[in-house]
Amino acid sequence: MCGFIGMIIQNHQFAEGEFSSTLSRMSDRIKHRGPDDAGIWFDEKVGIGLAHRRLSVIDLSVAGRQPMVSHSERYIIVYNGEVYNFQKIRESLENSGINKWKGHSDTEVILASIEKWGIAKTLKLLEGMFALAVWDQEKRTLCLARDRMGEKPLYYGINSGALFFGSDLIAFSGSSRWKPEVDQGALGLFMKYGYISAPFSIYKGIYKLPPGTFLELAAADVTQGGQFLPEPIPYWSFQEVLKSSHNKPFLGDCKEAVQELEKLLIQSVNLQKIADVPLGVFLSGGIDSSLVTALLQANSNRPVKSFSIGFGEDIYNEAQHAKAVAVHLGTDHTELYLTPEDVMAVIPDLPEIYSEPFADPSQLPTTIVSRLARQHVTVCLSGDGGDELFCGYDRHIKDPARWRLINRFPAFARNALSLLIEHIPHGLLDNMLISAKFLRPNDMKLGSLASSLKKFAQELKLSEFKTLYDFRISHWRNPEEIVQAFSHSYPLLGQEMAMDDFALMMTLDILHYLPDDILVKVDRSAMSTSLETRVPLLDHRLVEFAASLPLSIKIHNGQQKWPLKQILYNYVPQSLFDRPKMGFGVPMGVWLRGPLRAWAEELLSEKQLREKGYLIPGPVRNMWAEHLAGKHNWQAPLWNVLMFQAWQEKYKI
Repeated sequence: MCGFIGMIIQNHQFAEGEFSSTLSRMSDRIKHRGPDDAGIWFDEKVGIGLAHRRLSVIDLSVAGRQPMVSHSERYIIVYNGEVYNFQKIRESLENSGINKWKGHSDTEVILASIEKWGIAKTLKLLEGMFALAVWDQEKRTLCLARDRMGEKPLYYGINSGALFFGSDLIAFSGSSRWKPEVDQGALGLFMKYGYISAPFSIYKGIYKLPPGTFLELAAADVTQGGQFLPEPIPYWSFQEVLKSSHNKPFLGDCKEAVQELEKLLIQSVNLQKIADVPLGVFLSGGIDSSLVTALLQANSNRPVKSFSIGFGEDIYNEAQHAKAVAVHLGTDHTELYLTPEDVMAVIPDLPEIYSEPFADPSQLPTTIVSRLARQHVTVCLSGDGGDELFCGYDRHIKDPARWRLINRFPAFARNALSLLIEHIPHGLLDNMLISAKFLRPNDMKLGSLASSLKKFAQELKLSEFKTLYDFRISHWRNPEEIVQAFSHSYPLLGQEMAMDDFALMMTLDILHYLPDDILVKVDRSAMSTSLETRVPLLDHRLVEFAASLPLSIKIHNGQQKWPLKQILYNYVPQSLFDRPKMGFGVPMGVWLRGPLRAWAEELLSEKQLREKGYLIPGPVRNMWAEHLAGKHNWQAPLWNVLMFQAWQEKYKI
């Protein structure tokens, strides 16, 4: 696990030492991603430079140092991640006659494979998480590539006549040529969803390479003044996996599905536990992290180090459940209970940790548990991916049922009911809820239930399930109401999606929410403290198998994630999990009214909003007032605004 950056510069005229010093400054910006070693390589004649920061996990010797030059000296690579099957690839290379090795790193194996078989074949061979940049000195071309599920980040784009590429946007600011400009369309995307989905970034002209793709770029396209950026080429596609699964679905019964899934999970965990440094696991107490922990412990000869975070508010606290699982499995468990003060101490670091606006409140406990784990280990496994692959979110059940209910009524009836609810004064709606004995006076749920009814009124107007899904996951549903000089927004939903409701939700979750929210959160939080994270549930063979399973196995007898649960119950008593799903949330709505209020009030003030000039103050101020009054729980859209304001204050753009 590391970080890298690079540049190809137009009109590359440098003073002595200028290029190397620029690369070093850029590299220093991402020292947190690789504190153990650093290196640069450049060719001033061509105007290409590469820099790398190393977190040593496999082959701790200098033989694993990057940038790494191939044996023929044709290729130079910078690489971030872990390829778990590199030993198998190395054996194949040796069987083909390649026997010269400097060390035993996966980086050297990737380079040798590219020399032997080319980039396209090599990418299909790699099993793991990675982002890489490879410079071909013979053809003077650059290749960028990213892993299948998007575990590792890779940004690229042209700015001020230079091509920038690398693991983190913050690195680009080390160059005096970097002149960023906010992309208003991407800002609208962020305000709507709380994250910016690939291929876009917060900056104009800078993109995220989509998962499962690579692109090749000739230096001449940049150095001769062109602004040409080729389209990424897929070498693996989840949409293609779905098509293949539709044509060749899993035909076994439930028992056979569980057996095959367990075999794949054990294989993935065993591959991903390989490291030359201490390794542990995040244990939240939920199904997925408990399963990964159970399999890791079952295949370890000593207690696994496990880590969890707790809260004083019972509704958000799973720490006691995590501890019960840890005790049963016999792990070496460490837990930390958070106070609002602990959380507030992390908030000032968020803009630098994420380098572009990011607004999933669970970024806070994820950052803190990463810091806790880093005190003991260098690598941590996580249980992410289970919800997306096996119908784990409440919306996977509730939203299709909600749409079936809505769609039973003709459009004119839905519109009439919608208008009726929308025109009920807020105070009258509260009194109606109290009179019907749904709630008590002064009950904090008044605002949330009233908000839900108002939200339902808007849902009644929608025409198809796809728009309902988009509505349900949106925070600011109409970005034009809040973004200054708003002209367009990039769509999250493609027009090509022709599938049933369940498949649509899971596909969009896997294509967008998983890589651009969940995996971004884990990668940036962990790497901010130099901790490598690995996600066994996202082994691509496991993903492909999950895609082949019929819905009747994923949700069996009304149980979501049924096959995962059956495997887990072989290791941990079912009684430890007989409770509603909680997720890794924080009581942000309550904290914004309490200990975080002063911090939020400053960022949401009329003065701050007007001075920064990107957002329209009126809607934000109205929402903030309603939240403080307890009329609505607006924590999600307000957190989006707060994270953008804090980011903009940090970078002064």
